[in-house]
Amino acid sequence: MDQSTDGHRAWARLRSGDKTALAELFGQYRPQLRRMVELRIAGQLTRRVDPSDILQETFMDASQKIDAYVSDPRVTLFVWLRGLTLDRLLKVQRRHLGTQSRDILRELRLPAESSLALGRQLLAGGPTPSGIMEQGELRRQVAAALQQLNDRDREVLVMRHFEGMSNLQVAEALEIAATAATMRHGRALKRLKDILTARLPSGESS
Repeated sequence: MDQSTDGHRAWARLRSGDKTALAELFGQYRPQLRRMVELRIAGQLTRRVDPSDILQETFMDASQKIDAYVSDPRVTLFVWLRGLTLDRLLKVQRRHLGTQSRDILRELRLPAESSLALGRQLLAGGPTPSGIMEQGELRRQVAAALQQLNDRDREVLVMRHFEGMSNLQVAEALEIAATAATMRHGRALKRLKDILTARLPSGESS
């Protein structure tokens, strides 16, 4: 499941019934899973809920369900753990916010560096060099443009550019073919670029 030698060994141990291997593999994926939680957690909960607690509860869930997963691993271990983490985050948000809990896809807390990188990628070589814009303004414009996308386009961009998932991981998570994930990502980038360009002040788009 994991491409590293250590990951393959841990996976082999896990399949043979060694439960300590799950802790090792979970530790490998913890930074990426934490990034996903920090990205999607509702703003009202940032002072009340520690992402580490979400991950600890996820690990407990995984420990209880790992035998069923190992017997029929339909997705890679990371994608399975990500799904458990997302489910746990949703449960925590509903517990704290109740009916006030909104779609977590619209509660994104976008990392500044990732937002800048995406904005610069989209504007590079165009009529509006990203260097013209102040960094804070570029981040705000990227965030606003993402909110104008439909849920499907926004989700694939968030998974690729903010969670750091590979195309194959995105395909598994969305339950689509890898080629379809590639095409969806390309279309979403184009739509985001069009929206971002249209949002620029007229003085910068000429």
